Amino acid sequence: MAVLGGVVSHLYYNQYSSPDRKMAPPVKDPESLEVGTHRPDFALPDIEGVTRDVGEWNGKVLVLNFWATWCPPCRDEIPEFVHLQEKYAEQGVRFVGIAPEEAGPVSDFAAEFHVNYPLLIGQGDVIRISEEYGNTIGALPYTVIVDREGRIAHKQRGPLPGEKAESIIQSLL
Repeated sequence: MAVLGGVVSHLYYNQYSSPDRKMAPPVKDPESLEVGTHRPDFALPDIEGVTRDVGEWNGKVLVLNFWATWCPPCRDEIPEFVHLQEKYAEQGVRFVGIAPEEAGPVSDFAAEFHVNYPLLIGQGDVIRISEEYGNTIGALPYTVIVDREGRIAHKQRGPLPGEKAESIIQSLL
């Protein structure tokens, strides 16, 4: 499955990074995005087609989860994220799922898993933004936790266990 995920990520990247497509700006130096640096800005449509800017969640503990409906480890961690969003929403925590897919499959997934946080889509743009957030190998899932001041507090390639996510969130409240 990991190989399949890598192949699909590579295909998405190649398909949507052609010069004739509108893309997010090129990554200057994604490896420089270290814990403590300010998060990059971006805007993507949600599954309703409304453009959402990451700045709308300024002042919150922000959990950005790059994932895909076809990714088994992504599917496994999302129920825990739904639980944590419900548990910590009133304390200023906002999970945001970001998928390199079209709205249809993501909407179906959201309904099936009762996702209670925004889901953004963007195909090639999502891959580019993921790189800007330090995911230079295109791993899915990939999660970045941002503190209330907009600084990167944690980056995680691969699944983020619920207990670990909760511990990081609690330390930022």
